[in-house]
Amino acid sequence: QVQLVESGGGLVEAGGSLRLSCTASGNIFRINNWAWYRQVPGKQRELVASITHADSASYLPSVAGRFTISRDNGRNTVFLQMNSLKPEDTAVYYCNAAVALVRDWREYIEWGQGTQVTVSP
Repeated sequence: QVQLVESGGGLVEAGGSLRLSCTASGNIFRINNWAWYRQVPGKQRELVASITHADSASYLPSVAGRFTISRDNGRNTVFLQMNSLKPEDTAVYYCNAAVALVRDWREYIEWGQGTQVTVSP
């Protein structure tokens, strides 16, 4: 069983910064892709950023230029550096990974537990 554990959320004033991290553990051969999603209660979960194993990154237009996704393949960890935060960034942030397991050719989609990011005006 693969587990994703997130950290780094919190309360910050508008214009501030936070850095989220997510580490995967388990019988992992490789993590093919990482992504960060966010969700506000009552709203659809939206993709914020993604990154491939080859470090090709993609961003939600509203966060492009402010957020940076990166990964450490050796540590099975993904990061989301969030700068110039705005109140509309307030949400629960979830990491997501497409994982290949040792001796298993299938791809498994795993989710972190979520971490709250609150940006005050």
